[in-house]
Amino acid sequence: MRPTPLPGKALKLGRALIIADLHLGYEISMAREGFYLPRVFNEVVGRLKSLLERERPKTLVVDGDLKHSFIPEWREREELKAFIEEIAPFVNELVLVRGNHDVGTLWLRELGVEIVDEFELAGWKLVHGHKLVDGERFIIGHEHPSIRLRDEVGALVKVPVFLMGEKLIVLPAFSPWAYGNDVLREIVSPFLRAYDVSSTRVLVPLDEELLDFGRLTDLSRVLGSL
Repeated sequence: MRPTPLPGKALKLGRALIIADLHLGYEISMAREGFYLPRVFNEVVGRLKSLLERERPKTLVVDGDLKHSFIPEWREREELKAFIEEIAPFVNELVLVRGNHDVGTLWLRELGVEIVDEFELAGWKLVHGHKLVDGERFIIGHEHPSIRLRDEVGALVKVPVFLMGEKLIVLPAFSPWAYGNDVLREIVSPFLRAYDVSSTRVLVPLDEELLDFGRLTDLSRVLGSL
């Protein structure tokens, strides 16, 4: 079964909807360091609810980094609890594939969340992507893939992307704070080093549509010539 990328930075696979890298509590972590950012919790929940209402999946899979802080604290815990309470009525099953940021999340099982390190779905293995595991076809997060483009006034803007390959699919970060890694310049996940991603298709998710920028290797050549 072939996964279908959706506008709104989600992937549909059968009766499941897959997202990654929400990084809930990011603003809390930044505040501890003296940087004060507006909360985007309601925006994140609202966008996800709209996706769930439109697609009506049976299962929601968060492919890692549901939360941000490596040091669990009560304010982040309250935000996670509120997120589960808001989203749970829309699906029959909620799965968290643990990412490197998801320390201290086992208590979410009390709220009905299935917590795993790997999740098999329709011939694909879902892992977060921060470490290599054995398998043949993977869906990962972690990379926060993006590309840099020039806008109409010549300024560089970074936009999140899907990387869609035959054996590897890389999800854009769902968090609006995750501006992403320009995959034409740098890579983070060991999966992108282990697999040839030059032929992956680059899809830019917008609110209502996906823009197909072609193969990564062709896009790199075109942008390099500008």
